[in-house]
Amino acid sequence: MSLDSDVIVDRRRIRRKLTFWRVTAALIAIAAILAIGLIAAPGGRGGLTTSGSIARINIEGLIRSDQERVEALEQLEKSQTAAVIVHINSPGGTTAGSEQLYDSLTRLKAKKPLVAVVDGLGASGAYITAIAADHIIAQQSSLVGSIGVLFQFPNFTELLKTVGVKVEEVKSSPLKAAPNGYEPTSPEARAALDSLVKDSYAWFRGLVKERRGMDDGQLEKVADGRVFTGRQAVDLKLIDQLGDEKTAIAWLVAQKGVKADLPVRDYKLTPRFGDLTFLRTAAAVTFDALGLSAVARRIEQTGVAQAADRLGLQGMLALWQPAGSN
Repeated sequence: MSLDSDVIVDRRRIRRKLTFWRVTAALIAIAAILAIGLIAAPGGRGGLTTSGSIARINIEGLIRSDQERVEALEQLEKSQTAAVIVHINSPGGTTAGSEQLYDSLTRLKAKKPLVAVVDGLGASGAYITAIAADHIIAQQSSLVGSIGVLFQFPNFTELLKTVGVKVEEVKSSPLKAAPNGYEPTSPEARAALDSLVKDSYAWFRGLVKERRGMDDGQLEKVADGRVFTGRQAVDLKLIDQLGDEKTAIAWLVAQKGVKADLPVRDYKLTPRFGDLTFLRTAAAVTFDALGLSAVARRIEQTGVAQAADRLGLQGMLALWQPAGSN
């Protein structure tokens, strides 16, 4: 009996020690991830408070409306930063999001010299972003343009017929919630959508014509929705110069009087802890260290689900989508 009691006590002691070291390891992991999160976000919002630097901001991926981005650009607007370089690598996004970003950069440009560098892709809504700048630079093989808008929607009519499903609805007027994807699009609904697309397209064309100083003939050559290489875009007046960030700095020095020896520092358009990705990672590591691997996997899967959900774009799009990319 005494031997059994000693074994039980020893097991409890070992279990307590194991729990202690698991918790210790988890806390160390959390501290390390927090430190990495801080280090990985140099020059976060409000980090550029002196005139001794050029701010570098990045516009990547799909462009949507983003109030946090607007606020970040407003803070940069109020800072003493000498100039701003906007790096662009994006196929565009929603017209509303692109317009919001264009307006924010236009306000920033009124306070700071602003140059855009198209690193790989500056199409559609991303080109709207680029033309907010004083000067546009792109690499020779970059793709720019795609001046146009679209309204896409799936239609499941034939599929529903195949599976024998019919969607019933009661609505206040024929064009309410049209198109809905569950029935053939009526001529009236298609005409209404066509009106929306044409109005947004006219706005986009007018913006390009004004900002790039084009006449009607020049505009017609570039406004059919296709993209152009950087080499082609120079001759078509879509961009001003071929090059990269060094070219942008040289232009700022020569044309805007910016000091040649100023460092270029990253300025993030989301808060340092904006998406809390590293905290989610820390939580997953903690639960895994405590032996709760199922909980850890659940946390990681939630992060993936949220990321997938953000991929959905709604409304009018200023987006370049090569065939087969959907």
